[in-house]
Amino acid sequence: MMFLHTLRLAGDLSFYYAFAGFFSASFGGTPMPLVLVWPALCFGLASCFEGGRPLRTTLAALSAAALLFPVFFGAALLFFPDVSAAAAREGVALCLQTVLPSLFPFFVLSSLLVQSDVPRLLSRAMAGVMYPLFGVSGAGASALILGLLGGYPVGARTVAELYGRGEIAREEAEQLLAFCNNSGPGFFLGVCGTAVFGSARAGMYLYLIHVGAALVTGVLLRRDLGLPRRKAVSRQRAPFDLAAALPAAVQSSFAAVGSVSAFVIFFMVLLRLLSLVPALAALPPLPRAALFGFMEMTNGVNALPATRAGFVLCAAIMNWGGLSVQAQTCAMLAGSALSARRCVIGKAVQALAGVPLALLAAGRLF
Repeated sequence: MMFLHTLRLAGDLSFYYAFAGFFSASFGGTPMPLVLVWPALCFGLASCFEGGRPLRTTLAALSAAALLFPVFFGAALLFFPDVSAAAAREGVALCLQTVLPSLFPFFVLSSLLVQSDVPRLLSRAMAGVMYPLFGVSGAGASALILGLLGGYPVGARTVAELYGRGEIAREEAEQLLAFCNNSGPGFFLGVCGTAVFGSARAGMYLYLIHVGAALVTGVLLRRDLGLPRRKAVSRQRAPFDLAAALPAAVQSSFAAVGSVSAFVIFFMVLLRLLSLVPALAALPPLPRAALFGFMEMTNGVNALPATRAGFVLCAAIMNWGGLSVQAQTCAMLAGSALSARRCVIGKAVQALAGVPLALLAAGRLF
């Protein structure tokens, strides 16, 4: 009983300590992740000794600790305004130079394709491939192709539009989200290959690993939705009118790019502030890149060393996409009634599936 009360007391005190933890971390004290995880562990252990549900209690305590995040983030903005402003300007420049030119055309293209007859044509042409492998109808092929060419989060947006127009069922849409939201070849060749590893060949290998891991994920997470046994629903559709569809596609795509850009800027500022913590700044290159890549892939990839281990970690980071991509995906699905849960699970599986492929490729490059 004394041990139980001690655990509870430690958990309570750690919540108060968390308020001061940010300022302590800024001057070389305990890193903030440890400050937040500590109360969760205390309450979880206490629940074990009480005969309760330790996992649920641990997650609840960790969620409560995470509520302190706005306090830490707000304090960081007040104490380091110059750093925050510089990171925000860098994020805006990244969006104008990279995000807008690369995503906007594919967003417009996906909107126009979904409104045209292409999904129905693909549904008949690709049904013999998409259903046996992934358990979805051929209409989902447009989301898979655009997702592999356009980059994050084009695939998720295409799925949401296909579902919104009734081309696919909800179960199909959430199944597609598990493997069709991917990065495009431009980022692999330009950033991963040339900038990080000094070789376009390395970027091409990484992209092929990315595609292979996505397809493997789709097969591994396949569910029998019984699509061939469903009775097709005939819908009367107006003929495709490009003059009417193009303005709507441009407007919706511009709003979508703005939403993506907002998350890019936010995570750019967040990671720049986290880099001020001495304990994080002193991390070796691989753990630092893994931490940053878990949150935002661009910063994680740019922090990688040009080594065999860095190559394998790069594949995992790109397959996961980062919390920033997960947030962008949620924004694309907002208002569609689709859950992002399958997408998060799929990206985690894809990150693991890409590791053995990356190890094989690294043996040929390093």
